[in-house]
Amino acid sequence: MTATDRAPAPADEAAPPAARTPRRGRLVPYWLLLPGILWLLVFFALPLVYQASTSVQTGSLEEGYKVTWHFATYWDALGDYWPQFLRSVLYAGAATVLCLLLGYPLAYLIAFRAGRWRNLILVLVIAPFFTSFLIRTLAWKTILADGGPVVGALNSLHVLDVTSWLGATDGDRVLATPLAVVCGLTYNFLPFMILPLYTSLERVDGRLHEAAGDLYARPSTTFRKVTFPLSMPGVVSGTLLTFIPAAGDYVNADLLGSTDTRMVGNVIQTQFLRILDYPTAAALSFILMAAILFMVTFYIRKSGTEDLV
Repeated sequence: MTATDRAPAPADEAAPPAARTPRRGRLVPYWLLLPGILWLLVFFALPLVYQASTSVQTGSLEEGYKVTWHFATYWDALGDYWPQFLRSVLYAGAATVLCLLLGYPLAYLIAFRAGRWRNLILVLVIAPFFTSFLIRTLAWKTILADGGPVVGALNSLHVLDVTSWLGATDGDRVLATPLAVVCGLTYNFLPFMILPLYTSLERVDGRLHEAAGDLYARPSTTFRKVTFPLSMPGVVSGTLLTFIPAAGDYVNADLLGSTDTRMVGNVIQTQFLRILDYPTAAALSFILMAAILFMVTFYIRKSGTEDLV
């Protein structure tokens, strides 16, 4: 029998393996994504659209609200509450810087020096999550209470004289001041800085440090040229995870601050729950979201890394 007399191979056998994949099998990844997509649509996209429509409504709670495309609400909200917006950015920025200064050495210690104590230290880092956010914040009212040991130590070291001159405290009082709010924000969001930093530092190959030492690089030079650049994804992730929720927080300013330390989150809460001015509250929410989105986009581009942990 010649080669020309042989029967042609079946189409299924001649086709590559990918072509023989059943159509139902190809749809499996999409079916797996469907619950997550539905969750985002129901609990994120739809409320976002509803709030967008609320922000351009006019009326009252008694008469009802109607969509009239009243975009002036945005300008009025920004004009009336721009100090709270500025204060939120300043407090969140200060807390983010403090979290980075406190969290980076601890993350470095866990990644390179902790040894068999690593797991224990990690548990201690996330231990605050075992209690309520509200309870953790209320604890700071006791820590920073007037006449307490913390305030007494700061007074003896004349630290409060400097902070009062900077406007962060009010004489010998720490509670109901910007310093108390920033301390609360720093404590509550510090784990969000440490964990991404630790994850990024753990990925750094130790042989790079050895190579830098073989080239007679000082420890400071090794950190500046090797360790810190390689940990930039963790720095960017940690700062974003700290700054974004801190800018919209209202619990710390409400419990540890005063009327002079109100953030935009406090204004939104008041507009929604007390004054019942829903269009203004929705407009403030969208202005805050747009401002944070702009700052985050600018920060990521300037940081020189898009490889986030």
